[in-house]
Amino acid sequence: MELPLVVGVDGSDSSLQAVDWAVDEAARRGLPLRLVYASLWERYEGGRPSFRTDRPSEEVMAEHIAASCAERARLRNPEVKVSGEVLPDDAVSVLLHAGHESSALVTGSRGRNELAGLLLGSVSLAVAARAVCPVIVVRGGERNRQGAFGRVVVGVGNATEGSAAVRFAFGEAGARGCALHAVRAWRRPAHQHVDSPLVADDAARVHEERASALLTDALDDAARDHPQVDVQRRSVEGPAHQVLVDASADADLIVVGALRRHGHFGLQLGRVAHALLHHAHCPVAVVPQRA
Repeated sequence: MELPLVVGVDGSDSSLQAVDWAVDEAARRGLPLRLVYASLWERYEGGRPSFRTDRPSEEVMAEHIAASCAERARLRNPEVKVSGEVLPDDAVSVLLHAGHESSALVTGSRGRNELAGLLLGSVSLAVAARAVCPVIVVRGGERNRQGAFGRVVVGVGNATEGSAAVRFAFGEAGARGCALHAVRAWRRPAHQHVDSPLVADDAARVHEERASALLTDALDDAARDHPQVDVQRRSVEGPAHQVLVDASADADLIVVGALRRHGHFGLQLGRVAHALLHHAHCPVAVVPQRA
C-alpha cells in the first residue's frame, strides 16, 4: 500500500497553500492525503477531571480547522482520498512522528502564530532539518506553486549527499511530465589568481569541465531508470546557494539533499538547503540522505 502524503495544517494562509499544493501532488502520484493538526490542549486537559458541560474552545477550533482543511482538499480534487485528524502534541513532534509512515511531509512556510515578517517558520525549519522522509515546504509565487513553468530543478552536490535527492527529482519530473534541470555550481579556488586572461580562462574551463563530469556521474543511474524524463544539465560558476535560489525563479519545484548522520539529534541541514528554505521562489523539497 502506498504511504500517504502528510500535510501539517493550522488554518493559516500558508498552510492552506500547502493543502492545495499537496492535493495536486497526491493526485499526480496516486497517493492518499493525510491532514494533521497538532494541538497540545488535549495533553493538558485530558490529564485532569473537568466538570464543564461546554466543550473547550481549543477543542472546537482544532476540530474545525482539521475538518475545514479536509473539506477544502476534497473540493479541490474529489478523487483524492483525504483524511483529517487532531493529534495531541506539538507540531514538530507530530510531523516528525508521522514522517516514519509517509511518502513525504508537506508544510507551509509560516505558521498561524508566527510573525508575517519571518522568512521561514520554526516548525517548517525544524521538520525539514530532522525528518526521515522528504519534506516539501510550499513557498514562492502563485505561478511557481501552480506548476506554470513545467520545470523541476535539482541541485547536485556531493554524491554522498545527493543520490536520494536526484532520484526524488526524477520521480517528480516524471510524475509531472516536465523537464528536469540538474544544476551544479562550481567555483575557482580563492588562491587561484593569475595575471594572464588566457591562463585564467583555461583554469575556469578545467573547473567547469570537472563540474560537468561530476554532474553527469551523479545523474547516470537515475536517468537510466527514467528514460522518459528530459534532462537538461547546467554547471554554473558561483556560490551554490545563490545559483540555486536564482534557478528557483522559473521552477515549479526545487530539490536538494540533506545529509543525516546516525546518532546526531540536532538540526541537520546544510547551507544550501537552509538558504533555499528561506529564499527560494518556488516550493522546496529537502530529501534526507543517510551518511
